[in-house]
Amino acid sequence: MTVTKIASQFFGVIMMSLLPLSLSVAAPLSTERQATLEHLLIQDCGSCHGLRMTGGLGPALTPQLLADKSRESLIATVMYGRPGTAMPPWDALLNEQEAAWMIDRLLQGVTP
Repeated sequence: MTVTKIASQFFGVIMMSLLPLSLSVAAPLSTERQATLEHLLIQDCGSCHGLRMTGGLGPALTPQLLADKSRESLIATVMYGRPGTAMPPWDALLNEQEAAWMIDRLLQGVTP
């Protein structure tokens, strides 16, 4: 990964944490898309964070451990990844509304 790409991702994370998200005007996600995102959450996120989100290669993503983090910063982490870690950016596959939906599921507690 180049320094420019890392700087770009870092800048994106900072900007996302400073700007409020305008997700309330977006159309609701279809039931089909929600099912796809649920599968992505359990399988793809679960491959690093554990199928029960209790940790693995990546940290645990339980409601208790996420409670002190802002929703916006969590969404930014999904969208832009975490430079210097194994957490990749998902902005090529997800939009902010979809990332927010996934974060909301994590904050509620996800079980396979």
